[in-house]
Amino acid sequence: MLPRSGDVLHVTRAASVQFLRPIKFRVIRVLDWPTYDGWLWLDGYELNAAGDAVNRRSIFVQRQGLQQVPQQRPVPQQRPHTARQRRPVSRTPVRVG
Repeated sequence: MLPRSGDVLHVTRAASVQFLRPIKFRVIRVLDWPTYDGWLWLDGYELNAAGDAVNRRSIFVQRQGLQQVPQQRPVPQQRPHTARQRRPVSRTPVRVG
């Protein structure tokens, strides 16, 4: 699996020994840096349990060890546009000068 921008990954020891404690990682881009066969440099954000970005990182991982996190938040559906009635404006003469 080659990650794409916006993908959320579960990164564990299977991806690299540096991840004793697994993290969730949102990919910004796959960096085009020279690596060993099967390894990647990823630029992105480490996520907390709520899914908020807490730390920007570049990580060096094995492609086969990456697991994609399924989307948990449903895509919001668009609501129909509801126009509110406007209140009539009372116009009165204004004295100038």
